[in-house]
Amino acid sequence: MKEELLKLIPEFNEIRNADLREKTVKAFSLAMEKGGWRPEDLGKIPFTLLIKDTTISFLEHTRAVTGVCMGMARAMTPIFGDRLPIDWDFLVSGAILHDVGKLLEYKRDANGYCKSSSGKLLRHPFSGVQIATLAGLPDEISHIIANHSHEGDHGRRTTEGVLLHHADFTTFEPLKP
Repeated sequence: MKEELLKLIPEFNEIRNADLREKTVKAFSLAMEKGGWRPEDLGKIPFTLLIKDTTISFLEHTRAVTGVCMGMARAMTPIFGDRLPIDWDFLVSGAILHDVGKLLEYKRDANGYCKSSSGKLLRHPFSGVQIATLAGLPDEISHIIANHSHEGDHGRRTTEGVLLHHADFTTFEPLKP
């Protein structure tokens, strides 16, 4: 599965630290296995159940959010330098994994895609943290995953968490009817 994921999500290779990259791929693989998904499903799963009949897939959303995060970091770093430190590897890993919990939150049945029994109990930021922990990822990645959605609105986000939060909503809000 690892080689298929690296082809589908080339942004994994943007993570410079080999150990962090391996654990990020491992987390994605764990979520797919636990959710019963195959690599070819990633381009079919809707990125959200909140937009009826969306044509944007989970895979496209994941890659777009990651690209927006990297673009923001690339735009700000030369201007702000050390005054706004951004951990590139944490940003990219967190972006790739921000919605990984949806692989547990969603299921496909005869009527299409819907919430799984797990998804009815836990939203994807929570199940995503579980997956990150099982994969041995550092708390900084769990923080990004946990706080990327509205669940993180009342706490303090790291710089990487702020960038991810805005990238996620930038690639969601314009698509809402």
